[in-house]
Amino acid sequence: MTGKNTICLWYDGTALEAATFYAATFPDSRVGAVHRAPGDYPAGRQGDVLTVEFTVLGIPCLGLNGGPAFRHSEAFSFQVATDDQAETDRLWDAIVGNGGEESACGWCRDKWGLSWQITPRALTAAISDPDPAAARRAFEAMMGMRRIDIAAIEAARRG
Repeated sequence: MTGKNTICLWYDGTALEAATFYAATFPDSRVGAVHRAPGDYPAGRQGDVLTVEFTVLGIPCLGLNGGPAFRHSEAFSFQVATDDQAETDRLWDAIVGNGGEESACGWCRDKWGLSWQITPRALTAAISDPDPAAARRAFEAMMGMRRIDIAAIEAARRG
C-alpha cells in the first residue's frame, strides 16, 4: 500500500470475493495485491488469503480475512453520490441483487454486511434547499423510501 491512510475492512474469509465485486461494480475501483498467510493463524491456514489491497471509488482499502469475530455495522458506510436515477438503480441493484439487503433512506447492505448509502446528488441538493419548506418536503419524502426515487424527491421539493 502506498497511502498513509487506508481503510481496513474485516471479512470472514471473503475479502477477495468482496474486493472483486466492488472492483466490477464501482468506477475507479480495482483489486491490487493479494497477500497469503505465511503461517497458520486463528482464522486460517498458511497459504490462505490473509489480506487484499483494493480501491473502491478511489479510496484505498485493505480487506483482512480475520475470521468471524467482528461484523460490519451501519456505524461505517460508503456513501456513493450518484448523478441520475439510472446510476442509482444500477448500483442499488448490484448490491441488493448480489445477496445484499435494502434498508431505509438510500441505505443498503451488501452480502458481506458492509453498508452503502446510494445517494443521488439531487437528494443532497433538495434537502439542502435554501427554502426550509422545500427542504423539509424533500426530507420527508426521503424518509419513506428505501431506494431513492429522484423524481419523487424533486416533486416533493417543488410541493
